[in-house]
Amino acid sequence: METKQHHKLPHSPAYNFLLQAGPRLYLLHQVHAHIIVSGYGRSRSLLTKLLNLACAAGSISYTRQIFLAVPNPDSFLFTSLIKSTSKSHNFSIYSLYFYSRMVLSNVSPSNYTFTSVIKSCADLSALKHGRVVHGHVLVHGFGLDVYVQAALVALYGKCGDLINARKVFDKILERSIVAWNSMISGYEQNGFAKEAIGLFDRMKETGVEPDSATFVSVLSACAHLGAFSLGCWVHEYIVGNGLDLNVVLGTSLINMYIRCGNVSKAREVFDSMKERNVVAWTAMISGYGTNGYGSQAVELFHEMRRNGLFPNSITFVAVLSACAHAGLVNEGRRLFASIREDYHLVPGVEHHVCLVDMLGRAGLLDEAYNFIKEEIPENPAPAILTAMLGACKMHKNFDLGAQVAEHLLAAEPENPAHYVILSNIYALAGRMDQVEIVRNNMNRKCLKKQVGYSTIEVDQKTYLFSMGDKSHSETNAIYHYLDELMWKCREAGYVPVSDSVMHELEEEEREYALRYHSEKLAIAFGLLKTSHGTPIRIVKNLRMCEDCHLAIKFISAISSREIIVRDKLRFHHFKVGSCSCLDYW
Repeated sequence: METKQHHKLPHSPAYNFLLQAGPRLYLLHQVHAHIIVSGYGRSRSLLTKLLNLACAAGSISYTRQIFLAVPNPDSFLFTSLIKSTSKSHNFSIYSLYFYSRMVLSNVSPSNYTFTSVIKSCADLSALKHGRVVHGHVLVHGFGLDVYVQAALVALYGKCGDLINARKVFDKILERSIVAWNSMISGYEQNGFAKEAIGLFDRMKETGVEPDSATFVSVLSACAHLGAFSLGCWVHEYIVGNGLDLNVVLGTSLINMYIRCGNVSKAREVFDSMKERNVVAWTAMISGYGTNGYGSQAVELFHEMRRNGLFPNSITFVAVLSACAHAGLVNEGRRLFASIREDYHLVPGVEHHVCLVDMLGRAGLLDEAYNFIKEEIPENPAPAILTAMLGACKMHKNFDLGAQVAEHLLAAEPENPAHYVILSNIYALAGRMDQVEIVRNNMNRKCLKKQVGYSTIEVDQKTYLFSMGDKSHSETNAIYHYLDELMWKCREAGYVPVSDSVMHELEEEEREYALRYHSEKLAIAFGLLKTSHGTPIRIVKNLRMCEDCHLAIKFISAISSREIIVRDKLRFHHFKVGSCSCLDYW
């Protein structure tokens, strides 16, 4: 039987010149001139290679110039161009341009064409264009191509259209890791952390092996929910299976541990990373700050600088916030001044918020208010005024609080949170007439206070509680246990902080309203359902009230448990009757 020998034909000299030139514009111009002079100016293979290199060199104008000189470009040339431009986010718009030229030229696209142009639509969040391309996919018979389907899932996920993302995902017969990752990421990036973890569990059941990209999304979902057990499992899997702990995955682990209140484990991961960029350093600095370790956050900031890395805008937000929560006023002032003086950056709204918050928490209300008037005289951002208003409430400066609230409500008249703070300020001052006016304004505008809730993870399942919640199957046992717990707290010296609720309630009603706050119910459930010595981890969507803060200190002592509460602003680590915030929050 005769065997055919296939020999790879050698490249032409001109093609070799292109390979030698690479993505260097000056050399490409020279080779291009040589191609024209040599009579190969219409060679499709040479022009396709030249186009790809011109695009890789970053010159879209030169790429278009070459393209427009090509007579009757074929599918391969169009697809090569679309693919090349889709690789760089800066050129994604040109990927759509070349695709539209392809459609107008009546040239048939391939599955490679579609995966590339759909990627560009996703990078641009161009949902409208993406839907048009999806139509073309169906017309050309690529609706069941697994690569095109995975690209469509990523497109719809990135654009927030999770219904269509899931429809496409469910139609994929053989789902690749890319398809699973795209759907999990789509859920996570759009705030559906629970659904992301549910889909990850389903992926594991089908026997698909997760990769680093999977874990980045899952860890982010764990961080959002405070799903500590699953986060630890992911870490063990990464170590056990020898996955590369790159900067992205390492930073995701740091964020997960921090958001679950385990700073020591976050630091272990940080120290084990071979490569650390400014994002990783910032994550660790922020973790120290939000968990009440301000001095460590500042020290790590200076260590980062000694290692030759320059802080960015977010780094300064992290370290200034750490100073605010720890009362490091002088250090905070110096760091804020260094933004301009040492790093030549312009402080933004977030930095102004941190400084006002820091001064306000320290009781320096006049300095904070003067800073706003001098540094941001015209239209200060609502977030800055909110920080100022919170400080007025904290230090019971009712007159200044009312003044700040007036500006804040003028800026954001539809935000119910501002009315609630102002109402509380008036209530603390005993101005019930003003409380009534504020409430009537809220009712007239149909504004409602955000409902508070707390979640707790027990046996890898998340449970949600709201104030006075009786939806749980074990409600009677939870309430009975909480009543006993609060009775023991009272015996130990706990007295409810009735300022935490509206003042027109009678004393007995106040205590009832305070006792059944969501975090207390979640803690009672956690103590009932976990073994002695297990830390209790709570996530609350709002700022914890003063009474709950005081009560949980007593509960931690009575139960001999560490209780970690993550509220809207920071972490509180309760242990043996004290809190990591040292009551400075």
